[in-house]
Amino acid sequence: MAQARTRATLPTPPRKERVLIEFPSNLLKRADQAARELDQNRSELIRSAVEKLLADMEAKRLEQQLAAAYKANAALSLEITNEFADVDREGF
Repeated sequence: MAQARTRATLPTPPRKERVLIEFPSNLLKRADQAARELDQNRSELIRSAVEKLLADMEAKRLEQQLAAAYKANAALSLEITNEFADVDREGF
């Protein structure tokens, strides 16, 4: 029986779009200098800076959600801790 050939599909790179961004000339010079130091082009530098900013924002949002959850469950957590306090002391 002949085997059907399957063509391997390569992942499609994300679509890129051009944007126009205005920078004060001093900031643009500093960005270009940083890009050279990092061996990147200007676009790579700006993309990585935006990605880092967004990741930091997401991490902060998660930390805030976790803090709110801990606060909302504080009474229950304290109650559970108190229930096991005697067991915890048995090992000492």
